[in-house]
Amino acid sequence: MNSQAAATLHENEPHHNDIAQRLNWLRAGVLGANDGIVSVAAIVVGVAGVTTDSGPILVAGAAGVVGGAISMALGEYVSVSSQKDSQQDLIEKERRELAEQPEEELEELTAIYQGKGLSADTARTVAKELTAHDALGAHLSAELNINETDIVSPWHAALASAIAFLIGAILPMLAILLPPENVRVPLTFVAVLVALAATGALGAWIGGGSKMKAALRVVVGGAVALVATFLIGNWLGASGIV
Repeated sequence: MNSQAAATLHENEPHHNDIAQRLNWLRAGVLGANDGIVSVAAIVVGVAGVTTDSGPILVAGAAGVVGGAISMALGEYVSVSSQKDSQQDLIEKERRELAEQPEEELEELTAIYQGKGLSADTARTVAKELTAHDALGAHLSAELNINETDIVSPWHAALASAIAFLIGAILPMLAILLPPENVRVPLTFVAVLVALAATGALGAWIGGGSKMKAALRVVVGGAVALVATFLIGNWLGASGIV
């Protein structure tokens, strides 16, 4: 295979970093949707324990949807911004070191490849060739496992998190508002637990874990949240506090 064909093959095949980044985005989306399902379902079921009137349920659910989506977006924005700042600081530090002490950095890169099993001569040759091609990229990859072009945008992360939460929140809102009053709570329980089982299994599939165990964990947790909020709402309504 000639060098041009090899380069073309390398460009066309999926790379580990690309796949890992996509899986992380998908995992974050699943978790955001799961949070939307549980959070909003707990709110509307809790209010349904107090009253069967659709008005208060709709208001409380809508407030939970909006507040939860904004909270998720803000949390993701702050988290990813901190990660981005840290990565950029490391990149700038590496750039300064390459400009101020190139020989020491070459020796460091050589030592890294020796530590991975290459002989001293081969490691130095590889370090020299990578440095000549892209010194900063070579050091970021070998030392820090960072790709300068793969830094996630905080705005994109915040938007994705908010959208995932909103998608998850749609289900409990529809399940509590559309059915007749006498069956809305049981149907909401069933719909939410089925959805949680699906998101739990999907999350486990992404991470390579046991789908059954993951589904069981989120279903049990979701069921506890729903029962607790419904009983609290029911008690508050029966006691006359609200």
